[in-house]
Amino acid sequence: MPDRSSPPPAPGPSQLSTVLKRRKRPDIIADRIREMIVTHGLRPGDRIPHEWLLPETQEASRGTLREAQKILEFQGLIVSKTGPGGGVFVSTVGADQAIRLLDNLFLFQPPSIAEIYAIRKVLEPQLAASVAGRLSHEAFTELQAKIRLYEAEPETAEEEYRQRLAELDFHVELARHAENTLLGFNCIFLVSLLRDMTVCRAIYKEPNPALREAGLHYQISLMRAIKAGDGERAAQIMRDHMEAAERYMLERAEIRR
Repeated sequence: MPDRSSPPPAPGPSQLSTVLKRRKRPDIIADRIREMIVTHGLRPGDRIPHEWLLPETQEASRGTLREAQKILEFQGLIVSKTGPGGGVFVSTVGADQAIRLLDNLFLFQPPSIAEIYAIRKVLEPQLAASVAGRLSHEAFTELQAKIRLYEAEPETAEEEYRQRLAELDFHVELARHAENTLLGFNCIFLVSLLRDMTVCRAIYKEPNPALREAGLHYQISLMRAIKAGDGERAAQIMRDHMEAAERYMLERAEIRR
């Protein structure tokens, strides 16, 4: 008998072609309209030409066009407005919305802690080096505010859990100031994955005063290196921080198995 516990094999080229051929008509129309938006250089706030959404233009029924439009609205690419001056307009997808959609992709089959940290150990040091000497006074103030949330000894287990999440928020805030927006986006996404994982949430709820002190030490040292404009030093501190965090998370995850 076949092993039902084993995941099905990845589709080969011929199987993949079959899957693509089975795409529903509204999805195909939605992709076509998206391509038209890109090709014609439309920007957020621009009106979608009415003729693009006509049945004769897309060679589809009105019902199929409505479904295609709903797909694009769900993706955040267009928005419909009623009343005077209404119509269908190009919209913009916020980073938070995009990350939430990606989170949902991995919600039931998340990557492992080791897989996440394999990428964080590469990206986070790059992020730290890239912002060294470039953060404004306002940016430093925001980062210091995150640190203050976990400076004091927690009085309850719930407060300690919130402090652990605040430590993650520090990394998110740092990533928001990346000049390379793709680098910053990926760093934030990896933190979001960690937040969603059941095993990580359980680890974050475990009392560990030494871990809070270690996190403070790394992040305060990091802030000093960034303020001094020492990108190499900032990268090394962040690398050490990521390696220490990975060891701790993997050890605790193994214990909980």
